[in-house]
Amino acid sequence: MSGTFVGMPAFPVAAREAVGDATLRGNLRHATHTIRDKRARAVAELDDWAALREAGRRIKDHTLRHLDRYLVQLEESVTAAGGTVHWAADADEANEIVARLVEETGEREVVKVKSMATQEIGLNEALEARGIHAYETDLAELIVQLGKDRPSHILVPAIHRNRGEIRDIFRSEMGAWGRPAPEGLTDTPAELAEAARLHLREKFLRARVGVSGANFMVAETGTLVVVESEGNGRMCLTLPETLISVVGIEKIVPSWRDLEVFLQTLPRSSTAERMNPYTSMWTGTTDEDGPRTFHLVLLDNGRTDTLADEVGRQALRCIRCSACLNVCPVYERAGGHAYGSVYPGPIGAILSPQLRGTGSEIDASLPYASSLCGACYEVCPVAIDIPEVLVHLRERVVQGGPAVREGNRVVLKPAKGHAAERAAMRAAGWAFARPGALRAGQRLASRSRRLHPRTLPGPGRAWSDSRELPAVPAEPFRDWWQRTHGGKGEAE
Repeated sequence: MSGTFVGMPAFPVAAREAVGDATLRGNLRHATHTIRDKRARAVAELDDWAALREAGRRIKDHTLRHLDRYLVQLEESVTAAGGTVHWAADADEANEIVARLVEETGEREVVKVKSMATQEIGLNEALEARGIHAYETDLAELIVQLGKDRPSHILVPAIHRNRGEIRDIFRSEMGAWGRPAPEGLTDTPAELAEAARLHLREKFLRARVGVSGANFMVAETGTLVVVESEGNGRMCLTLPETLISVVGIEKIVPSWRDLEVFLQTLPRSSTAERMNPYTSMWTGTTDEDGPRTFHLVLLDNGRTDTLADEVGRQALRCIRCSACLNVCPVYERAGGHAYGSVYPGPIGAILSPQLRGTGSEIDASLPYASSLCGACYEVCPVAIDIPEVLVHLRERVVQGGPAVREGNRVVLKPAKGHAAERAAMRAAGWAFARPGALRAGQRLASRSRRLHPRTLPGPGRAWSDSRELPAVPAEPFRDWWQRTHGGKGEAE
């Protein structure tokens, strides 16, 4: 599936197509059930898991409340350690900064360790437009890139591919990107991993510029942290002469002591491991080891606007563990591509509409891409109440569309497709505020119940096509109470 996320259809349209793909559903079911079962066992080993979860929530909330102070401290620490800090308000500014820094080195190739922030801003495409080739080195990201595909999972971007599909992609595409796949490549995991290793090794040894993200940034020392399972990230972080890290401003933690909490919760929540196989940390530059030049690009791109929302800001606690995806019944059936964002699943349904706004069809539909079952909240290691934010964003979508300036005022334009819902809510509010009108309406509904349709008209049909409308009782509750209790204790 090539192309970009821009202009994708609303979630229900994209999900309907995905649900019809039996291979995709099988791949997702097998992978998500395996990961979540392992995670449950790993979490159960810790008697203090609830305390760690609460500690993570508090650390993140404290940091977000004082983000301005900690970002300034981080810049001072990185600069003192020999790095250079750049501030990017949006995707275009971040892409321009990175492209300029690469061009200043004279290189036309970069190697990348998995970074969702660079996918969010479309960095690979921006560099390609400037004649710079970016090579993904995470195994799953490599599969996605070779397959001209898009990531569909936070932790396992190629979760929608099975081994046979990966073998075919390696056979047909590796040669165009570098070292070709070995002759007679099979779909056994060991052979696929070896083919990727050989293909990537020549790029690691040749690259002079590396691009990374970061899982965490420590304000007190200016240290950046990347956790991964393969070791490819460490090659990107240590071999190139120039390292450019693009990181969202919410990834900051105040101190090393705070980092300790997340290095316990992140591995167990994501890969179900007690400790991450590769945890790489770097602070500025040194003359004896690692890159000679280090640049940190701090990315806003809608995060400050999200921070201003008292309910929605909890989405910025996210540590990208993907636990919510693996338990979500909607994600399991629809897959990640239907979300139209690099952030799929429950966390994407609340993060993307805040980072990008709800003006597009896909972003306005994402808050509805959930059954509100609450499983995502139960497994979140930083206690993000995703159902609460989903309902909050649904209210925002219904109340108004994108903010538009009219003269000296900023107003919300009416949201497309929700006029009937807004009218129904206004009518309900009017009736509930007038007991006499409510009683008359209930009696009318009961007496005309034989004439009620079995499905809703217009947009409401999408709801009633898969559900039975509740039957209207023959007698309103108030009338029943009056008849059986003589009106005693009746409350208007």
